[in-house]
Order: sequence, then structure tokens, then C-alpha cells
Amino acid sequence: MSVLQPSSPSVLSAAGLHKTYPSGDRTLAVLSGVDFAIEAGQSVSIRGESGSGKSTLLNILAGLDRPDRGELHWGTETAHQLSLGELTARRGRFLGMVFQSYYLIPELDAFANVLLGARVVGAVGATERTRATALLERVGLAERGHHLPAQLSGGERQRVAVARALMNRPKVILADEPTGNLDERTGDEVIALLLEVCAEENAALVLVTHNPAHAKKTNRQLALKNGQMGHA
Repeated sequence: MSVLQPSSPSVLSAAGLHKTYPSGDRTLAVLSGVDFAIEAGQSVSIRGESGSGKSTLLNILAGLDRPDRGELHWGTETAHQLSLGELTARRGRFLGMVFQSYYLIPELDAFANVLLGARVVGAVGATERTRATALLERVGLAERGHHLPAQLSGGERQRVAVARALMNRPKVILADEPTGNLDERTGDEVIALLLEVCAEENAALVLVTHNPAHAKKTNRQLALKNGQMGHA
């Protein structure tokens, strides 16, 4: 079995991913036959130099971008064969995303930002409101639910983003440089929180990071280099 494969059935997997982009009069190969798999509750970090294709890979795994060639599977579903509309409909429940820049809605308070995850899939009722309240409490922001993003620190904003990503009980969390805008101590706290809540929810975590200390905290450490995936 490949060193890039988990030992149990995969909740998310990709095989032979190729992706190129035009660069002047040349074609730049970003991904050249990347294989990847992760099982429920597992954490995997992906490192690589800037421009190595980490964000491109995450976008393909999320169904936000299409590979030129290759396969993508969300559990038992053949995601690379779904239409854009079908991918969008399934994405909100299958995975959550955490970004470097938070992407909170500035006009909405912390509670409403978390609940936004449920609104995206059209399910907002008493159960979802209770879930949002519980998630804010879990990420340490029980008293900050009615604060706008501008009234929160960077670390608090990222905690709101983590809670929002977990709102629909996703199978997978994709985190793209989630500590990039945070100081070292706050970044360490956010990574610890991500690992803890994903384990509690049995959600797989794919963490893209430049930080080797953060990468070492995940179950497996991988690296992208020259369009290929290998051990970090």
C-alpha cells in the first residue's frame, strides 16, 4: 500500500491529479499525478514552498477547481464526475473550510456567522441554533456571540471560522494556512483547537501549513514538491 494511503477506508481520496496553468508562452505543471487519501478522524498536514500547488490541491479536493486529469472521491461518491451544481449542493454538508483570511461576513455577529454554514444548505431551525451556540462555547467564545468580526481579535475570528466550518457536521475539514495572519502563540492555540474539535467530531483534517511545528502535530506529514506528493 502506498505511503500516502491510510489503512482504513478513505473519507476523501484523489488519484492521479494533474493540473496545469498557462504561463506566458509556456504551460506550468502545478500537479503531476498527485495521489492523496485520508480516513475519518485522521489529520494530515501538507507543506511545500510557495507556488508548489498546495492551495490548488485543496481547491480540487474541495471541488472548487477541476483537475485536468485524475479522480476525486468524496467517500463512495465519484466527485470528479459530478456537475458544478451537484458539487455545490453536496459540498456544504460534506466538508468545511477554514482560510487564512477568515472570510467572516462583517455585518453579521459571531453567532450569525457560525449559523451561516447551516443557511448555505437551507437548514436553519432550533436544532441548528442550538448547534451554533454549542460550537461557539466549544471554541471558547460563549460570551462573544453577539460581537461583530471587527470587535474580535484575529484569533477569535479564526475560532469563529472553525466553528462555522463544523456547523453541518462535515466529514472533512480543509484548512488553508489557518494561522497565517496570527501571532505564534495564537496560531498554536488555533491549531490545537482544530485538532481537538476534528477528533471530537470524527472529521478528517487536511492542514496546509508552512509551519513545521504545526505540521508535526498531525497524524501524517506530507509535502508537495515539483508537482509530486511525498513524505515531509
